[in-house]
Amino acid sequence: MKKLTTALVVAALALPSLGFANTAFTPPAPEIAGKAYYLLDYNSAQVLAARDPDSRIEPASLTKLMTAYLTFKALKEKRLSLEQTLTVSQRGWKTEGSRMFLDPKVPAKVDDLIKGMIVQSGNDACVTLAEAIAGSEDVFAQMMTQQAQKLGMKNTQFKNATGLPHADHYTTVHDLGILAAALIRDYPEFYPIYSMKSFTYNNIKQPNRNLLLYRDPNVDGMKTGYTDSAGYNMVTSSHRDGRRVISVVVGTASPEARAVESSKLLNYGLQFFDTPKLYAANTRVSDVSVYKGSDKLVPVGFGSDVYSTVAKGQAAKLKADLTTMQPLIAPIKAGQVVGKLTVSLDGKPLLERPVVALKAVEEGNFFSRLWDSLKLMLGWK
Repeated sequence: MKKLTTALVVAALALPSLGFANTAFTPPAPEIAGKAYYLLDYNSAQVLAARDPDSRIEPASLTKLMTAYLTFKALKEKRLSLEQTLTVSQRGWKTEGSRMFLDPKVPAKVDDLIKGMIVQSGNDACVTLAEAIAGSEDVFAQMMTQQAQKLGMKNTQFKNATGLPHADHYTTVHDLGILAAALIRDYPEFYPIYSMKSFTYNNIKQPNRNLLLYRDPNVDGMKTGYTDSAGYNMVTSSHRDGRRVISVVVGTASPEARAVESSKLLNYGLQFFDTPKLYAANTRVSDVSVYKGSDKLVPVGFGSDVYSTVAKGQAAKLKADLTTMQPLIAPIKAGQVVGKLTVSLDGKPLLERPVVALKAVEEGNFFSRLWDSLKLMLGWK
């Protein structure tokens, strides 16, 4: 009997008409006065510029992005509620550094604690939330590291919920970019808190330390950080004309410097690149042959919108190839990965995305399965 072998089948895939202006000039990324930086297009997940993206850095209060992520996760899973009140422990009350000035005699609402953590960068709020979610800050830090690994943050380890210095508490600007994008994607209902310019608690009003919120109407987040050893850090997100870019800048010399350097990166990403939508989620882009199934073809597409970021004027030069594994044997589940899309520019791959079946295909009847088995054995198509 002839051995059945699988083969990769590659076919060109049509792209939509991309009517972007032909502006050929794309300068290099600006010089950034900081230890490391990272610039990410949110929709395409493509890196637009970076320096030392995987070098270990001290995150300082950028740590609170993960503290917030786990807090939002607890809310979504009904383990916390916004109206719930939490007792402030002595440890939480005495935590050094920036704080929202919690009172250990007065329980605090989760909603206020979240705003105190994000807007006021309150270490006391972080410890209080961590203890409520995990029982202790130490266990919460283990949960933070575990969540980082799940998100693909390969060079991150957390030892506390606040970002106070610890020799084994570290991350990279690359990993912080992954985390910022995950926050926006996974918990959009909470993201507007990051644009709040001030928050008042216990009759104490504190401003958001992200200076770009006051200067640039396109900026709507995210978080600042500082320690003597880390310098001044900032993760920032800006949106314009349907695009969103995320910058991470660490190790600058002052609050003003981190704002200026972040602004340079954000404007570079928004001004000199386009991010067209190539394919919409759950929309058929091709059909793939199926053997031994109730149908002979299965429509394929993508589980989410597909974007690609290119220098302005280059979108019309994009090429897309669909690679599928053949023969494709039923049964096939809706959403099952059946191939991949590769988008390239001038022969250089820009991105890959999984291609999925858009409908289920059940096994065919006995005779159709027998006939397809014979075709496969003889190499007929």
